[in-house]
Amino acid sequence: MTARILVVDDVPANVKLLEVRLLAEYFEVLTATSGPDAIETCENGKVDVVLLDVMMPDMDGFEVCRRLKSDPATSHIPVVMVTALDQITDRVRGLEAGADDFLTKPVNDLQLMTRVKSLVRLKMLTDELRLRASTTRNIGIEELLSRNLADEESQPKVLLIDERQSSTERIQKVLRGKAVLDAAKDPHAGFFQAAEIPYECILISTDFTDFDPLRLCSQLRSLDRTRFVPIMLLADQGEEDRVIRGLELGINDYLTRPIDPHELTARLRTQVRRKRYNDQLRASVTQTIEMAVTDGLTGLHNRRYLDSHLQTLFDRAVARRRPLSMMITDLDRFKAINDTYGHDGGDDVLREFAHRLRKNVRGIDLACRFGGEEFVVVMPDTEGAVAEKVAERIRAEIARLPFAIGREGKTAEVTISVGVSALLKGSDTVEDLIKRADVALYEAKNSGRNRVVAKAA
Repeated sequence: MTARILVVDDVPANVKLLEVRLLAEYFEVLTATSGPDAIETCENGKVDVVLLDVMMPDMDGFEVCRRLKSDPATSHIPVVMVTALDQITDRVRGLEAGADDFLTKPVNDLQLMTRVKSLVRLKMLTDELRLRASTTRNIGIEELLSRNLADEESQPKVLLIDERQSSTERIQKVLRGKAVLDAAKDPHAGFFQAAEIPYECILISTDFTDFDPLRLCSQLRSLDRTRFVPIMLLADQGEEDRVIRGLELGINDYLTRPIDPHELTARLRTQVRRKRYNDQLRASVTQTIEMAVTDGLTGLHNRRYLDSHLQTLFDRAVARRRPLSMMITDLDRFKAINDTYGHDGGDDVLREFAHRLRKNVRGIDLACRFGGEEFVVVMPDTEGAVAEKVAERIRAEIARLPFAIGREGKTAEVTISVGVSALLKGSDTVEDLIKRADVALYEAKNSGRNRVVAKAA
């Protein structure tokens, strides 16, 4: 793992000490001796984690952190406050400023490295999501990145796994009104509960009578449904080695008993805010992918998806020696529909046709809008004769009922012409399959429309 770490401290000796430790782990190190320099470096360069001293002249670390986290361009960069202050109120103040973690001087080497590596992994994930999302024009990325998601959303749903009733009751009291908290005493039951319910954070006690809490953390990280859910350990004094091992396994944060209510609330808020941010990015990426392969008007797959997927279906059919058929349909005299009812009326017809088409094909069939008023259906494991019957059924269904247009109760008679082709044994290709269906469609059009013609079907 390599990453670029920014060390910010106005004392050169402190900067040098952290720099030597990080260089020994093969990190690239940048340095800044003031708040404004740190902000400028983050704005202008690729920084993966900021190690930020609190006590600096002119602009202290709290203010630097607030400014970094309020700027959409830098808000995703993890910030670790590094300071000699050891009061809980100082940690809470840093977390409320947006800090991702808080280390106390003198910094323990193992804690420093596990924290940095954990945050670097998180930053890499966020960078990948941001890169994918920002390559699109239609998701409002700047609006998304500038939201204060933790504040504008509802209370987070949190799971506490702790076998001690007294500990559970204390945490329930702390989080009342701040989170919707479920509790599980048994770690096995807690695991299945976490897998079934979409929690936004999981709190796991380290104090089980006969169960290793890190085993539970590992299981949660290996399951797809819980892989990205923040995990916070609630540890006892003297469990530093267990906490460090937990961070290496992928837990996100920890608290040491006795747990301060304000620090618990602040750390939970930080984890939920980060999760919601990345969830929004993932949703945007998913939506972008769907939009790239879906026709916006009809909801069917588009030509781009057909071009990329048809070859796969074709190769699979050839390799398995299974039949494959396809049909190309064209709405008859569609220009006259547009001329009579306008393009809005034409869109109504296309949407309704797609709806009827979808109802008359199987889930394994690939239905696409080929372009304009042309549609393609690819039918795996379907002989040509069967495909011809399906095409005839669709043709009859379209002709049977007029299409509703607009809200005024207007209707239009619509018919389609269909060309069908099937995979031939031997040296057949995707291009040949499409060409035969296209020729069949041309014949259907020229021989009077509203009919099905099959070529080698």
